[in-house]
Amino acid sequence: MNDAGDAPVTAALAKATPRALFITFLAMGLSGFGGVLPFARRALVDRHGWLTQGDFTETLALCQSLPGPNVVNLSIVVGARACGWRGALAALFGLIGAPFLILLGLGALYGRFGAYPLVQHAIGGIAAAAAGLVVATAARMAEPLIRSRWLLTAPIILLSFAGVGVARLPLIAVIAVLAPASVALMWRRPA
Repeated sequence: MNDAGDAPVTAALAKATPRALFITFLAMGLSGFGGVLPFARRALVDRHGWLTQGDFTETLALCQSLPGPNVVNLSIVVGARACGWRGALAALFGLIGAPFLILLGLGALYGRFGAYPLVQHAIGGIAAAAAGLVVATAARMAEPLIRSRWLLTAPIILLSFAGVGVARLPLIAVIAVLAPASVALMWRRPA
């Protein structure tokens, strides 16, 4: 059993050091300021093999149910699975340390130059790029689920999109209705 409970630990994650966790999460934090999820998936699944695709999706789902930012929770869980509390701290500080310092600097710069149209246009472009990365990551994460369980996942995905995206229902209401339905559907599926 590892320090994070009975969660699966890949051979690659078992070899990870606090230093490697810090550097990996530091790179994520510096690469995806404001939208780290695409970089987290690429680093943890594709580059390092610390998590399988299924582990990543399940761990992220767990982290989304916890209070706080999803990827911050993910860094703590992955770090703890690898190296216990030292790994959790290394991954957490790697993820949030540099962006925190950058944010302080950008806040000071925005206070001085934020009213300029060029700055406003640059911020709009950055927001569009971040939205595109989130959509691409969501599609990549959903692909294995859709392929293996199309009849179970498609209605939930479509109802979620219709509820939040089209009908503009509160997210909490959509989750309150669809989460139990989704769990029931997956629970009853044959193994």
